[in-house]
Amino acid sequence: MSADPIVIPPIDWSLLAPFVSLVLGGIAVTLMAVGPPSWRRHTGHAALLVLVPPAWFLWRLGSSPGGAVETMSGMVVMDHFSIGFHALFLLTAALALLLAVPVLADARRQHGGDSAEYDALVLFATAGMMLMSSSTNLLILFLGLEVLSLPLYVLVGFSRTQDRSMESSVKYFLLGAFSTGFTIYGMALMYAATGTLDLSRLPEEAAEGSTLLMLGFGLTLVGFLFKIAAFPFHFWLPDVYQGAPTSVTAFMIAGTKAAAFAAVLRLVTSSPALWEGPVADEWARLLSVLAMLTMTAGNVVALVQTDIKRMLACSSIAHAGYLMIAVVTRSGDGVAGVLYYLAAYLFMNLGAFAVVLAIDRARGSHAPGDPIASYAGLARRHPLLAAAMALFMLSLTGVPLTGGFLGKFYIFSAAIEANLYPLAAVGLLNSALAAAYYLNVILVMYMREPQAEAPGVRLPLPLGAGIALSAAGVIYLGIFPGRFLEFARTLLL
Repeated sequence: MSADPIVIPPIDWSLLAPFVSLVLGGIAVTLMAVGPPSWRRHTGHAALLVLVPPAWFLWRLGSSPGGAVETMSGMVVMDHFSIGFHALFLLTAALALLLAVPVLADARRQHGGDSAEYDALVLFATAGMMLMSSSTNLLILFLGLEVLSLPLYVLVGFSRTQDRSMESSVKYFLLGAFSTGFTIYGMALMYAATGTLDLSRLPEEAAEGSTLLMLGFGLTLVGFLFKIAAFPFHFWLPDVYQGAPTSVTAFMIAGTKAAAFAAVLRLVTSSPALWEGPVADEWARLLSVLAMLTMTAGNVVALVQTDIKRMLACSSIAHAGYLMIAVVTRSGDGVAGVLYYLAAYLFMNLGAFAVVLAIDRARGSHAPGDPIASYAGLARRHPLLAAAMALFMLSLTGVPLTGGFLGKFYIFSAAIEANLYPLAAVGLLNSALAAAYYLNVILVMYMREPQAEAPGVRLPLPLGAGIALSAAGVIYLGIFPGRFLEFARTLLL
């Protein structure tokens, strides 16, 4: 008896062009990294240029008429949802690469080695993010998760001369590999319960009280909750973010969280069985409790931090809780709120870490940690840098006329419209609690005198450009939200 022939699904390469161009660009930058010294010095600029073709392909796909288009037998989809998140990932990568230019130049001067592979790893991680947000198939979703995770394990330990960075890399790798095991096992159980890896074809009858499906879905979520750093999978985050190079922390705190939320939303919105019905009610109740615990745990731990990188890392746990509220609403406004909040979160966090990077370079590599006390008197030494940091702290707090305020407003509004009043109340109380440690940074910069002679801050052009772009993004989203929000509301159409 002859075996059935293997059928290769048709592939529309025009839809895969953003992924393919990004991966090919990453390979080209990798080849530059092993080329002559004159090439290795410009890998950062080349990586920034590599982001242009994917952005152009996305613009072409977004401006073409019609709705969602699929390829590879529906395993990869290009719609408003994926295009919106892809743009967010490319912007995150561009700002992260911009911030890394002076850091890598310093490393080459001080240690004489090459660090050109850094830029290629960022590009490959970005390709993984994009694949996660476009997948409606569990296998492709897992592939995107791994393409994202593997470069991050290396990037966290990129400062090979610092023991703290190497320790963070080992912690992240071991915990990440452990959580990945939960994810793949959960996907296997979902396949056993439904007989398909395609979320859009998940049968309705399997969702009616299926314990196996609920168990598989819960285990699958574990891997993504780890990336989000939701309670109780958040303990790794402060140590890893503090030990990683600051530019890597900035990339992870914005990009990884956005990719994980894109994957969770794609996971639940692609299937009516997971978006509505008994299973949806079960996971929504579970995430509601986790959202409350995540917000509270993140803010309470951030209150007692004296290191600014640890403080921002712990506060990102709380922001994950705010975003989980929007997912629990299971509404178009909630999904739009996620994209809007992540865009604001991108600018205010990358901007804040850019300032941290500038202060860190001024203090020198020998100085331990990044204490908040080192920001005392910054308003006198560098008023523009202090003003930018104050703007980012106010936006993270949720002060009006900033992107952070409107992001929280849309999320809490969606929760109230979904009758999730306890969630909205806990979110508001936690926002007030967060003001204590965010405003403390402003107080230190403007009201405290430095205990010793503070070094002057020299701001390289790439770093200054990153801070300026981040500040402009925060202000634009806070004052002119209409156009972006209008696009965000089309994500589920």
